[in-house]
Amino acid sequence: MKRAACFVIASILSAAVHAAPSFDEVRAKWRSSDWVLLARDGEPLQRTRIDSHARRGDWVALADVSPALREAIVVSEDKRFYEHAGVDWRGAAAAAWGNLWNTRTRGASTVTMQLTSLIDDEGKTPGRRSVGEKAQQTVEALWLERSWRKDQVLEAYLNLVPFRGEIIGLSALSQTLFDKAPSGLDEREAALAAALVRAPNAPYAKVSTRACAILRDMHGNAAAKADPCINLDSYVQLTLTRTASASSIARGDDALAPHFARRIASEVHPQAGTRIRSSLDARLQRFTRDTLARTLAELNARAHPRNVHDAAAIVIDNASGDVLAWVGSAGGLSNAPEVDAVLAKRQAGSTLKPFLYAQAIDEKRLTAASLLDDAPLDLATGGGLYIPQNYDHDFKGWVSVRTALGSSLNVPAVRTLVMVTPHRFAKTLVALGLPLTQAGDYYGFSLALGSADVTLASLANAYRALANGGIARPVFDLADHAAAPAGTRIFSKDASFIVTDILADNNARTRTFGFDSVLATRTFSAVKTGTSKDMRDNWAVGFTSRYTVGVWVGNADGAPMWDVSGVTGAAPAWNAIVNYLGRRAGSRAPAAPDGVVRSHVAYQNDIEPSRDEWFVRGTQMRDIALTASTTSTDAKAARIGAPTDGTIFALDPDIPPARQRVWFERTGGARLNWRPDGKPYGQDARAAWLPWPGRHTLELVDTRGEIVDSVGFEVRGAFAKTAAKPATHASK
Repeated sequence: MKRAACFVIASILSAAVHAAPSFDEVRAKWRSSDWVLLARDGEPLQRTRIDSHARRGDWVALADVSPALREAIVVSEDKRFYEHAGVDWRGAAAAAWGNLWNTRTRGASTVTMQLTSLIDDEGKTPGRRSVGEKAQQTVEALWLERSWRKDQVLEAYLNLVPFRGEIIGLSALSQTLFDKAPSGLDEREAALAAALVRAPNAPYAKVSTRACAILRDMHGNAAAKADPCINLDSYVQLTLTRTASASSIARGDDALAPHFARRIASEVHPQAGTRIRSSLDARLQRFTRDTLARTLAELNARAHPRNVHDAAAIVIDNASGDVLAWVGSAGGLSNAPEVDAVLAKRQAGSTLKPFLYAQAIDEKRLTAASLLDDAPLDLATGGGLYIPQNYDHDFKGWVSVRTALGSSLNVPAVRTLVMVTPHRFAKTLVALGLPLTQAGDYYGFSLALGSADVTLASLANAYRALANGGIARPVFDLADHAAAPAGTRIFSKDASFIVTDILADNNARTRTFGFDSVLATRTFSAVKTGTSKDMRDNWAVGFTSRYTVGVWVGNADGAPMWDVSGVTGAAPAWNAIVNYLGRRAGSRAPAAPDGVVRSHVAYQNDIEPSRDEWFVRGTQMRDIALTASTTSTDAKAARIGAPTDGTIFALDPDIPPARQRVWFERTGGARLNWRPDGKPYGQDARAAWLPWPGRHTLELVDTRGEIVDSVGFEVRGAFAKTAAKPATHASK
């Protein structure tokens, strides 16, 4: 019998030796329930849960665990942990004696014995064990402590032990319950964590009672002076409720890029425990996020709320195409924080104008010094007349292309699109990577003013093409991508340089934005703002010599903002990000390519101040003047759109005649005069005329008095005899 017993014991010991894994094997086998997005330097940016069965964080080294928690675990689970060799024989004897007399005592399992069960059960909560299983657990604990150090035992235990609900390991517990790293847990938090080890899913009151006992054991004799359990019940209840509402997405500094992480996940489909290194710069990402949140807070100040709740930004490295910052939503004001506004399609506004002028310069239809007429313009379309207006509802007269683009004037842009044609311009935008879903004829002349929907990501990358001399290349979001491809040339180096020079010229912006503009930065930058219809979208997109920065401000649900323009909404955030980047790396204006020349130009009648101007070689000029043919050619294209020849108007007898009007409308042309019945009646593209019964002749005449177009119409009405004779006046 003795020999048989010895044989059994020897077999158990032998099995324990061969079955016991090493500390390194246990640590290597550990898998977080999350996948982690890393910055380019390896800093964690975003944790996203994959495993739905349990919540586990990263493995935590014992050196990164607070001393308070280490003490609480030892006090709670194994007071003689540092004295025994795996089995606490004194504790086992006391437990056996207590069981003999039916006395409730602490169990005899040591931290090491519990660890062997956790390793065997792969992290699952162990149930009650038989005598044989207890004997094997004892043997395994003895052998584990012969091959592991005490610090390794305690470290593995803290990472494998189940806490409350689905939480396994100290890392997940610290982040879920206390929203901090394990190194920062204080005594009260440590006592609560230790209390959960013994009874993970116990009611609040029971957990609080056990935590109080642990706190008093930790304080020892000092507990008599100051009770550490004051207000502990309410604290425990409030803290434990966090487990029920814990999000699958991390918070705080582990939640810097939720939208970008979602994009990466859709590309690579990471598994639990995966760590993926992205192209993002952690410090820039954090600064960009905070800048957008601050911008929204300022726009919604109580004194002047602007009804704007969302913002987004992207920063791209010009040379490599690496995405360095990607903030899809900022601040707690958003009604749709899950929407990634970097990828949402929104109306582009004036941000498309630089591409339009670059194409016109490339086609040698215009130069930066060419004059365009910023005057009322009517264009006939299939749906009626298209009448573009400027942002400030004012017209500047004849202006150069430099002024028209720098000051974002709408009418000159539409005149330019007439030359380029919507069809060809739309093809250029698609080549730049903008997601136009229709041909140019669908958008018509409004395409010059940004009627197409684009994404912030595609728009910023299109501006990057200008920064790279007219070559469009894709962007990259992972750190280990291949070298950037050669790309596709969209604009010439010459046109790209000239448009860049205009976008960087603060003097060119003064007609609309003034001299003291937020678009001016400490070092070189080229930028354009845009505002869509009804102030629903606000853009500021531009670049330095090294980076392209795009910012959008608006509402994810499409609601209009209140009195927010490009320079008051998106531009301040854009300026802050560019200046931040300038601290790390300076920015220099691009060198002039061989295909451009600089020439001094002078304008007739001081239409604009004389200056040095850049030209594509072969298109340069010195003296720029308006000729008679300019007005004559413009006038010949004009026609009377309304009324049509032979129209009969009947006055409504229910409306006083003095309140009824006939509208004169023209298509095309500028600086033309209305002349009803031989009397001058102003130059407005659309004028209201007080009707007078009878037959009338309406003429459209140029500045020299020559008739451009003429129609006849008749007015009939029941109150002809009493109607007052209309007074001649000029509309404003």
